[in-house]
Amino acid sequence: MDDLIPKRMFFTKGVGFHRNQLQSFEIALRDAGIEICNLVTVSSIFPPDCKIISREEGLKHLKPGQITFVVMAREATNEPNRLVAAAIGLAQPKDKKQYGYISEHHGFGTTNKKAADFAEDLAATMLASTLGIELDIDSAWDERKKMYVADKNRQFVSRSIAQTAEGHKDGLWTTVVACAVMLLD
Repeated sequence: MDDLIPKRMFFTKGVGFHRNQLQSFEIALRDAGIEICNLVTVSSIFPPDCKIISREEGLKHLKPGQITFVVMAREATNEPNRLVAAAIGLAQPKDKKQYGYISEHHGFGTTNKKAADFAEDLAATMLASTLGIELDIDSAWDERKKMYVADKNRQFVSRSIAQTAEGHKDGLWTTVVACAVMLLD
């Protein structure tokens, strides 16, 4: 069963427009580069010692029909000009031997930066709670160090990816996706 622990992970995002909602989602997956896979959504634990690689490197390892595990945020609208957002956040202890936490956020009316920041804050808060730590994200964030500092022994680094789009002006379905793609090899 150790083979089911991801060794590498990458982030990707995409947007799609189409008159059919499902096809809009498919186009968003194409934009993200992961449409050739059979995606299985999983929850939120980032494995210890898992290496984060670039999207470009990660896409090279995907094969048509491959079962691929992802943490996915997805949102859609067919309302013209309605802002949709999808974001993935990751918080992990500075000690890479410990596990981290991945969060997904999706919604309406939020900017790319706000969606990304919210996903990171959510991941950090959830990681802290699994470790039995109360984390006030406003006071724990160290802007200079670009990390959350729960106490001197517990520091979390974070990152995120977000995709936003305005609903198509002609009422086509607009779908956004953001994913953390896990690779087992």
